[in-house]
Amino acid sequence: MNGLSQHDVTARIESGLDNRVPDKTSRSLWQIFRANVLTLFNAIVGSSFLVLLLLGRWQDALFGLAAAGNAVIGVVQEFRAKRSLDRLAVLDAPRARVLRDGQIREIATADVVRDDVLVLRAGDQVTADAAVLEAAGLEADESLLTGESDPVAKDTGLDVLSGSIIVAGHGKVRVVRVGAESFASRLTADARRFSLVNSEIRNSLNRVLRWIAWAILPVAILVVNGELQARGGWQDAVATGTWTTALVGVIASVIAMVPLGLVLLTSVAFAVGGLRLASHKVLIQELAAVEGLARVDVLCMDKTGTLTEGGLRFEAVHQLTPTPDPGWQQALGWFAAEPEANATARSLGAAFEDDGGFQSISYVPFSSSRKWSGVTFGGGNGATPTWILGAPEMILAPGNSITVDPAPGAAAGSSDEPARTAEPGHADVLQQAGKLAGTGLRTLLLAGADTPPGASKTPTLPDGLRPVALLTFREQTRSDARETLEFFRAEGVELKIISGDDPRTVAAIARRVGLDVAQGYDARSLPEDPLLLEEVMGGNNVFGRVSPDQKKDMVAALQRLGHTVAMTGDGVNDALALKTADLGIAMDSAAPATKAVARLVLLDGRFDRLPEVLAEGRRVIANIERVSSLFLSKTAYSIAIAVSFGLLQWQFPFLPRQLSFTDGLTIGIPAFFLALMPNTRRYKPGFLRRSLWFSLPAGLIVAATLLVLNAIAPSAAAPGPEAVRSASVLTLTVVGLWILAVVSRPLNAGRVGVLAAMCAALVILLNIPLAQDFFILSWPPGGLLLAALATGAGGGLAIELLAWLHGRKFPR
Repeated sequence: MNGLSQHDVTARIESGLDNRVPDKTSRSLWQIFRANVLTLFNAIVGSSFLVLLLLGRWQDALFGLAAAGNAVIGVVQEFRAKRSLDRLAVLDAPRARVLRDGQIREIATADVVRDDVLVLRAGDQVTADAAVLEAAGLEADESLLTGESDPVAKDTGLDVLSGSIIVAGHGKVRVVRVGAESFASRLTADARRFSLVNSEIRNSLNRVLRWIAWAILPVAILVVNGELQARGGWQDAVATGTWTTALVGVIASVIAMVPLGLVLLTSVAFAVGGLRLASHKVLIQELAAVEGLARVDVLCMDKTGTLTEGGLRFEAVHQLTPTPDPGWQQALGWFAAEPEANATARSLGAAFEDDGGFQSISYVPFSSSRKWSGVTFGGGNGATPTWILGAPEMILAPGNSITVDPAPGAAAGSSDEPARTAEPGHADVLQQAGKLAGTGLRTLLLAGADTPPGASKTPTLPDGLRPVALLTFREQTRSDARETLEFFRAEGVELKIISGDDPRTVAAIARRVGLDVAQGYDARSLPEDPLLLEEVMGGNNVFGRVSPDQKKDMVAALQRLGHTVAMTGDGVNDALALKTADLGIAMDSAAPATKAVARLVLLDGRFDRLPEVLAEGRRVIANIERVSSLFLSKTAYSIAIAVSFGLLQWQFPFLPRQLSFTDGLTIGIPAFFLALMPNTRRYKPGFLRRSLWFSLPAGLIVAATLLVLNAIAPSAAAPGPEAVRSASVLTLTVVGLWILAVVSRPLNAGRVGVLAAMCAALVILLNIPLAQDFFILSWPPGGLLLAALATGAGGGLAIELLAWLHGRKFPR
């Protein structure tokens, strides 16, 4: 009991038996850089960028800026996530109190070694798993680890777990597991692994990029051959040096196929959404999480800290006799003010005041195993001398059997209390206490006696106890819980409450916040078979006595059923489930580990912030779907133009800088504004299917108009290839603006303003000499100008027909 010597400590540190935990995530900084920078598309874009610089065509290399922006945003965001994960820790306690060489010392938690003797007092957080050596009323709150809100008594020989908090008593414990072997470290090991939030937008874009990757090489070969054949064949092109111009055309066709702007704009839209939510005290830990809640169809909630505020509030006194024993109110005030009182007793202080008139001569502190405390007063003031406060069934029928009606809606096997039979005269009190408990109230009994409790190593109740009053306590539900849950139900989101507390209590809380729940399901009887678990999850909405591993398995079962799952919580026991869910949401009171793995953190703990998150997610996902139609149309027509012109052995009709011109007017600039505008459209699955159903035909229409224009250009007396390119740019811009007008519908003042500004910019830029020189553009001669406008108008009418068909197939 003198603790370890310094020699013992040094030996254990050298053997690696200290409390240090490796703080590595699954991806190093180099791995993050490699994943975001050394990609196939960045290789293509980077090579093209360098080639154009070597050829002295820096004006055609503007696309490199978008690629660099994508890479920087990706690296920064993932590095931020890595830093959050590296800081992940269950233990908040900065110091540990240990007994070494017979003296109590305070040391860093990382310096605790196996076999150290920890000296624990009320308020301490346990820094490593340990076995109790000495205990005096020692009780631990393990809610951060297990989800159960009731303190757990820790007698000699029992274990205390790292991460738990001592709420009563004091004691000495011997460390048995340290570092990565401790319970808290094992619990959060999975949470430390890097993972990205499940984003439909990101997944869809990655799928498109994979498709494009397969198409780039064959399309590039076609364009190379077409460009060189259009310049007199391979030998002539090499001999005359026109191969350099052909290479620029090839680069233009390849870069046009990659929707670089869409990836960048998606990141910008997510970032702006995150900033907007930050102004509402909602922290976004990963950008793509902004869209998450817009897709969620099942919301799983922990009870404590999410639906409730995590504390008890004294509610009412239910007197059991018209003439109660004198002094009962002063006794309750004394219990509330006693320094070793637990949280339940302390909450009595709001209604009962200790006036200092009663002086205790003996006191039995509360114990979770006894479930009662007692005090005997001296002074002969005429008041009842002895008072007992505790669980009704433990006071009125100790050691006997108590029969109490089960709580309404309680699942079979949901109570830990054994079946008991009441003593005569006390059955009515116990029956009344059972009914109160069944409504979700915590119930205590105050009883008086004329003799003190039996004095022994294990205190015993005095004889002749007289029930005086039943005291009820209520977990304070969040004031915003009912309204928020009603909002989600109206939006078609299914609600599941998952808690470590008694199913009866959880069901009662659920009814209090407006859920129609008949009973709670006891998770101790959850099936291990995945198919049976899915069946249980589909048929029940309220669960109690749920372990941390079960929470994770329950979320996974809902996901296997095809649901998009959000999970809220505040304890470390919620961390694994929050990480497994499609969207993890932590409250402000959450443990550091839980906040670190959550995608969203409600910084002010207001549950009613979630509708704002939903609205922002809807705005982002609806607007990105809108602008994706623009970018994917460009990818479609770029591939179609490259293939068709390559097969016909025509010159590619654009320079890279000219594509930058059309992209800016018809896609890049307007898409930026469209992505940030309000949009309340309700989310529907199938983002990519809807976008492609419009984009692919639109791309073919654009390619067809350009083929027609270039086919009739020779008959329009065009003076040279520069005039044909200018006419092609004009035709592409007209049809592109028409696509923009269709995608922007329903039109409002803001969208009309963007569309008008782009049309005006087209006219202005085509008349500014500096722009004409930079982009190598000019107004085509008369016949070719009419042909360009006519083919553009024809393409626009075809886009209108496509929009009508799209609206019939996918009504808003």
